[in-house]
Formats: sequence, structure tokens, C-alpha cells
Amino acid sequence: MISKKSSRLTQVGIDRVVRLRWLKQTASLVLGGNDTVTIKSILQSDLRDTFRSDNTTVRGSINKSITILIKVWLRVPKELDPLRLSGLALLKRLPQEYHHAVHWGMIMASYPFWMNVALQVGRLLKLQGSLATVQLQRRIRELYGERETVARRARYVLRSFVDWGVLKQISKRGIYTYDASFTVDDPQLIAWLVQASLHARPSGSAPLKDVLDNPSLFPFKLATISAEGLLSASENLDVLRHGLDDDLVMLL
Repeated sequence: MISKKSSRLTQVGIDRVVRLRWLKQTASLVLGGNDTVTIKSILQSDLRDTFRSDNTTVRGSINKSITILIKVWLRVPKELDPLRLSGLALLKRLPQEYHHAVHWGMIMASYPFWMNVALQVGRLLKLQGSLATVQLQRRIRELYGERETVARRARYVLRSFVDWGVLKQISKRGIYTYDASFTVDDPQLIAWLVQASLHARPSGSAPLKDVLDNPSLFPFKLATISAEGLLSASENLDVLRHGLDDDLVMLL
């Protein structure tokens, strides 16, 4: 039997554009103490105005979008619930300029496909300063298989990045480049992003340097933090030291 964790790590689950304002609204409704039924009802009303149609196909799109939002900030797998709760606490405590990073981390943990698309985008941007949709799709197919579904859903994530203001399209031929970057200098938020990244990895561990410099976090400039600082900022992480500059960070 495939475990829920294994399923989460391998599924290509994002089949819609995920708009940042929808995630922000969902988290705000959760923080307001609303139950699932109420949250779904409010989202259905608000997203219907966005889609501007009452036909069956669009209603189905609304419901699929809501399912993604709910799975990020409300109904998460058991192993992600501590991350979700601490993420909500960060949203409540931190100024708005940090919220991009919290939503990015939570959708990355809930849908590792998002992280893997971001990883390839970040690598291409670092290598050549821009990327073409066909380049991204080629790399994602190598990871998930030669399926049209994979290529189409990679496009949804790419369009989501544009909506979030971290990429911009500079050519009708599907060429993208950086749009904005966000500084993350709060130690607890950095430690939380490390946790989110590890939850999207099969092993739940990785070299600390690789996590902090990972291209999947390409929209964010993380402040320098030591292994000791990371442990002080989070009780959910442990560090195994192999050498002077070879720390392995792992989930507890």
C-alpha cells in the first residue's frame, strides 16, 4: 500500500493556477476560526466572481481550485499539521512583506510538485537569467514521465509564479525572467522554510547549505544563519555535523 506521504511526494496534484490572493484569503479565514463548510462557502462565492461564469465546467474549476486551497491551509496530512499551525502563527505575527514566503513554503510542502517546478525554474534562471516553457517542461518530464498531463500542470505552476509576482513573461514565445525577490531575515521564518523544504523531500533531510541555497526558493533572499541559529529558532529540526562545513539538517 502506498502511504499518504509517498502519494504526496509523487503526485502531480496542481491542476489549476493557484493565485496568491486566494491562499491569503484561505489562511485568513482559517485564522478567523471558520470551519471547513464556512470557508468553502465563502471561497465558492468569491471565486465565482473571479471566474465570471455559472456553467458546469467553470463550477468544476472553482471546486478544484478550492480543493487545492483547502489542502494547503486546512486539511493537511498529519505530518504537516505542526508546519501548518506554525505557518499560521507566522502569518499572524509577521508583516505582510514576509507572507509570500510563508504561502510559498506551505504549498511547497503540501504539493512537492510545486517545489520541483520551482527547483527547475530556479536552476534555469541561475544558469541563463531566463527560461523558456519548453525547457522547463523537458526537465519536468524527465522527473515525472512523458505525459501531457505533466507538461500542462507545469504550465499551471509557471502561470502561478507570474500571478505571485516572482516571474514575468518577456516574450509571447513563453520566455520568462525574474520579476521580484523578497528578503527573508526572520530566523524563525528561515527555520520554518527549511522545515517546509524538508517535508517536500523523500528523506526529510539534506545538507544545510543545499537547503538554504536551494533554487526552489529562487524568489527569496535568505539571511545567513548558522546551524546553531537554526536549532535555536526551531524545535522541529536537528543538525548532524559531519565536518567543519558539512551540516546535515533533518526533521525531528
